[in-house]
Amino acid sequence: MAPLHLAPNLILVLAHLLKTKSVGSTAMMLGMMSQPSVSRHLAQLREAIQDPLLVRAGNQMARTPRGEELVGRLSDWMSTTASLFDTCEFTPAQICRRFRIASTDFGVATVCLPALPALWREAPSLGLDVVPLGHVPHRSLASGDIDLALTGFDPVPEQIHHDLLFEDTFVCVMRAGHPLAEADADVVSLAGFLAYPHLALSVSDAELDRVAMELGAEARHRKVAARVPYFALAPRMLAAGDLVMVVPARAAAGWSAGEQEQCALAVRRAPEELGTLRYWLLWHERSRLDPPARWLRARLIEMARMASDEGGKG
Repeated sequence: MAPLHLAPNLILVLAHLLKTKSVGSTAMMLGMMSQPSVSRHLAQLREAIQDPLLVRAGNQMARTPRGEELVGRLSDWMSTTASLFDTCEFTPAQICRRFRIASTDFGVATVCLPALPALWREAPSLGLDVVPLGHVPHRSLASGDIDLALTGFDPVPEQIHHDLLFEDTFVCVMRAGHPLAEADADVVSLAGFLAYPHLALSVSDAELDRVAMELGAEARHRKVAARVPYFALAPRMLAAGDLVMVVPARAAAGWSAGEQEQCALAVRRAPEELGTLRYWLLWHERSRLDPPARWLRARLIEMARMASDEGGKG
């Protein structure tokens, strides 16, 4: 026997008819339907189901055995349908999904890593996938390819939601004994900076170079010996020669306990012409009101700022 397909409006009428056993009461409960209209729907239902469903019994209507069989199931259907859009109180422990975060290794170290203990303590089934940061993250956020993005490039407010996580200064990192490290000044001059070969950092699939962007026309005087898309191996590369690299102060601080000491690196303040870094968390309107996404954003923001405050006090 082929499965029976009924329109939702017919199922609703049937549910009320079998519950009330009255055409008039069903018309009143449904509000916008007249008794003749309900009677026509009942006729359609009888033909479709091949059963009278309701029969006259004196001054009342009685359910047929098929009607008795359906009344309980339809009552369950009504209850489920009524609660379909109910919102349950959200708790992080309920989260059982993966979030994709576009970031460089700097964002992972300064934003994700400080938050991980709290995130997994509160949401043990939370999954995080870090993917490379593209140069147009708002498109990936809009399409749902990523859920969040971490970037040091100022967002366009009309395209994306954003929150400023922290501000940082830039420093020059080089091997200990480098001429710039031996100089008396704490700040590297622009002329001194341009006098030595650079290890440049390229961000995103567009290979954006923050230093070149800040220097503008002066960038033509740079001697870029090598480019890397991340910070991880930079200390060892810097120790190999007279290269100079510009990184956020937080990145250099992250090396201090390990690579910086092992590779004997020196840190000096970068030329003032390079400005400062503002680091952002980005998300799209599509996830703005999603409770798990809101919770994740709030925790990342909170922990990043807390780590920033502690670093400032230190």
